[in-house]
Amino acid sequence: MSNQSIGLSDRVHDYLLDVSLRETEVQRRLRAETMQHPKHDMQIAPEQGQFMQLLARLVDAKRALEIGVFTGYSALSVAYTLPDDGTLVACDINRDYTEVAEHYWNEAGVANRIDLRIAPAIDTLQALREDGAEGTFDFVFIDADKISYPDYYEHSLALVRRGGLILLDNMLRDGRVADPDLDDLDDASVQAIHDLNEQLHTDERIDLSLLPVADGLTLARKR
Repeated sequence: MSNQSIGLSDRVHDYLLDVSLRETEVQRRLRAETMQHPKHDMQIAPEQGQFMQLLARLVDAKRALEIGVFTGYSALSVAYTLPDDGTLVACDINRDYTEVAEHYWNEAGVANRIDLRIAPAIDTLQALREDGAEGTFDFVFIDADKISYPDYYEHSLALVRRGGLILLDNMLRDGRVADPDLDDLDDASVQAIHDLNEQLHTDERIDLSLLPVADGLTLARKR
């Protein structure tokens, strides 16, 4: 679950939103509609979306990449920060989810900044590299199938420029990555994220911070 930052009580979370959240009306309605979806737990927390907007502005993002779109809240949040000639390449495989996303992107007036690609993300990432896009992205957000995270990360590290930022979502997996009996868990996705956390910890190609935002958000700045 990542609709609310891990470890926060409902009371503290409500207070955080009351004094900090600055959603547009389109964001609010998209989030409300998605909460009625059977897989609403896949939607990022609103405080995470706002944090991502701040980070995108801090790196002066013009070219962004998203791996895993769902109903489009995170892409909408980042697209708001891009200049008129900016681009967010958004990767997903589910047309039903992204039809919801496209409706709200159009309402918000940012659809022209979003290049939606319906295909396996690995194929899209490989195609971008083959087309000469290595080192051209400023900002990347990874939030798709967890077992493929190591591959998504390596492609993203090649595609992002020096000083660019990669964000990886769900890096705490509701705290299960810290389970002392991790080897006994029947969940390959938790094991994959646990192993990736250990890999990132010693990766000298990046500056690193794992924050307890939503379900754990890793920030990796390419050196």
